Amino acid sequence: MAQGDPTGGRVFTLEEANALVPRLHELVGRQLERGTEIQGLVSRLQSEVGSEAEVDVTLRSNDSGSVRQLKRKLRDRVIVFRRGWDEVQALGVVVKDTRTGLLDFYGQVDSRLVCLCWQYGEKAVEYYHELDAGFAGRKPLDAALRKRLLN
Repeated sequence: MAQGDPTGGRVFTLEEANALVPRLHELVGRQLERGTEIQGLVSRLQSEVGSEAEVDVTLRSNDSGSVRQLKRKLRDRVIVFRRGWDEVQALGVVVKDTRTGLLDFYGQVDSRLVCLCWQYGEKAVEYYHELDAGFAGRKPLDAALRKRLLN
């Protein structure tokens, strides 16, 4: 059974993290598709209003019918998108990048807390990094390190 870490997140074994990968692949894949759809709606709305500025989905009295429809659709899609990432986080993982599907699992090497790192498209959790290192500090989980991971 997984334990808790000092920050309140769940600490996973490598096996527990990898057991979630099939489910995460499904959930994150769906989220990435939703993100692409939202970007398309944002582009359409920017074209409709003739502005590259940040999109405002507030319904205004002077909005055309098509702009109002786009704003409603965009607002609805964003709500579903946020709920989808909440569902991913409810599994105990940390969402690091919603554009690429980058997730971290807290793990433990010896008595040190680390992040086991997985990105959408990877078959398994094969990388880790120190808490303060981020994606740029990702290192492969070699055989020696795997033996030192919390079991």
